[in-house]
Amino acid sequence: MNGELLWVLTLLLIAIVLFTTNKIRMDVVALLVIVAFVLSDTLTLAQATAGFSDPNVLLIAALFVIGDGLVRTGIAYQMGDWLVRVAGSSESKMLVFLMLTVAGLGAFMSSTGVVAIFIPVVLSVAARMKTSPSRLMMPLGFAGLISGMMTLVATPPNMVVNSELVREGIKGFQFFSITPIGIIILLAGIAYMWLTRRWLGSDEPDKLPERYRRTFRDLIRDYRLAGRARRLAIRSGSPLIGHTLEELHLRSRYEANVVGIERWRKFRRVMVSATGGTELRERDVLLIDISVSDDDLRQFCFDQQLEPMILRGDYFSDQSRDVGMAEVSMNPDSELLGKSLRDIKFRTRYGLNVVGIRRDGKALDGKLVDEALRVGDVLLVIGDWKLIRILSTKPRNFIVLNLAAEVEAVAPASSQAPHALFCLALMVAMMVTDEVPNFIAALIACLLMGKFRCIDMESAYKSIHWPSIILIVGMMPFALALQQTGGITLAVDLLMNVAGNMGPHVMLLCLFVLCAVTGLFISNTATAVLMAPIAIAAARQMEVSPLPFAMVVGIAASAAFMTPISSPVNTLVLGPGGYKFSDFLKMGVPFTIIVMVISVLVVPILFPF
Repeated sequence: MNGELLWVLTLLLIAIVLFTTNKIRMDVVALLVIVAFVLSDTLTLAQATAGFSDPNVLLIAALFVIGDGLVRTGIAYQMGDWLVRVAGSSESKMLVFLMLTVAGLGAFMSSTGVVAIFIPVVLSVAARMKTSPSRLMMPLGFAGLISGMMTLVATPPNMVVNSELVREGIKGFQFFSITPIGIIILLAGIAYMWLTRRWLGSDEPDKLPERYRRTFRDLIRDYRLAGRARRLAIRSGSPLIGHTLEELHLRSRYEANVVGIERWRKFRRVMVSATGGTELRERDVLLIDISVSDDDLRQFCFDQQLEPMILRGDYFSDQSRDVGMAEVSMNPDSELLGKSLRDIKFRTRYGLNVVGIRRDGKALDGKLVDEALRVGDVLLVIGDWKLIRILSTKPRNFIVLNLAAEVEAVAPASSQAPHALFCLALMVAMMVTDEVPNFIAALIACLLMGKFRCIDMESAYKSIHWPSIILIVGMMPFALALQQTGGITLAVDLLMNVAGNMGPHVMLLCLFVLCAVTGLFISNTATAVLMAPIAIAAARQMEVSPLPFAMVVGIAASAAFMTPISSPVNTLVLGPGGYKFSDFLKMGVPFTIIVMVISVLVVPILFPF
């Protein structure tokens, strides 16, 4: 082992430790890797930054845009509505159709995005069927992961492995090359979940920990909001007139949170959203959340020239047609974690108000606006139903878990849905026929979605999950550095010493185990980047086709079933499903073994040695 290889392995170990501890963002670690390689002269600048021009990286970015187009045109949500109609009140039907639907959608868009969309659907269905959400959340997560095995573009590891094959001068996979294996694994997953779902929770209503489709009354009780609501009319001469809510700082001065405004317009009262830029007028009636003594309330009304009005229904429940409530969870990858509501200017950014936060199952007291947000927090937001719907289309930071039962089931606007489906079908057709490169096919679909106004340019740029792109770009130099310093040769020699004389099937088994174990500590994309060149080199040394070896690496990288931190998909279903770390071990380890057996037996049949 030479000094350069020792340096590369040390750097790899440091990166893995940083990924595991999560003290530094993964994309920042990836950028630091590029800096370290260039400054140490291990790689040239062109070699270290080659990932920024890699066609597969650009393809991944384009697919984020395609997926967001499917969300914005309502296709994904309409699939959820269809699922509810087809499954009815049967848990078995729901499990089967849920996994089929999620795996089908995830074949063409981000699995994390698909799972985020279906979480509230599953919660609603579980409440209606009076069963525990835990019996459906794990199947939802597993289907999201299996969707990565359905098409070549379903997940970054597939594209990373294919790119490595092409780089080595080998004809890569076709669009549906992985699909037969994915279908077999999906069917095995459905059967496995149907047989083992009793391990996930009780189906008896009286044992349910919580009812998810809650009403205003339930939410008011759970977040201890009773007695905090007031309707206050603005009198003539009030100092509030002509000022915006952001200028008035009512929350910091009086602990008064304006959640809605009734305003006269054309001889009738209408509800106006209470955003930071909303300017107050005379005769406006403020719906205010305030928790103060009666004396302080009287002083507040006197100072601001406000007149108390009759409030029918506890905490604005009587205004539920105009003012909505929803429970919102933090996305595990959110850039807002660790920041307070004041820091992120939540009301200004989203037009909604946070009136409650539950942490570890308990409602927090005190000034919520200064509370640092954590993973697992559930926020109760109140405001315009339309703005709550808009928030549900931005899963990068927040996942809308539950809409209050008072909301009418209004399907998202879907006028451009046929155009989005046409763009998707055209992209798949071009990729299948292989007439144009995959990235060009995806780029054509993106441009057409823009032409048909399925998505605008600003939304397209926002839809790209840049941390994932940077992570891939930053990990790519490791493969080249290991190859140049002899690391790939060393890893292959070790594998050959262990399994070289036992045949290619045993080598596939060893590669799968190595990928699965590595994936416990770093992302599945980074795992594919590191393992793909090792698999190809091992195949060449054994003088067999590298295609089955590369395929097994892609499948194993997506088989992140064993821990809740192996994939963002698992992290998303952890809270709503009420799972523990041990639940993923209990369910994930056996199924990972099943996937391994299927892969080792089926892959060589489709891709002979």
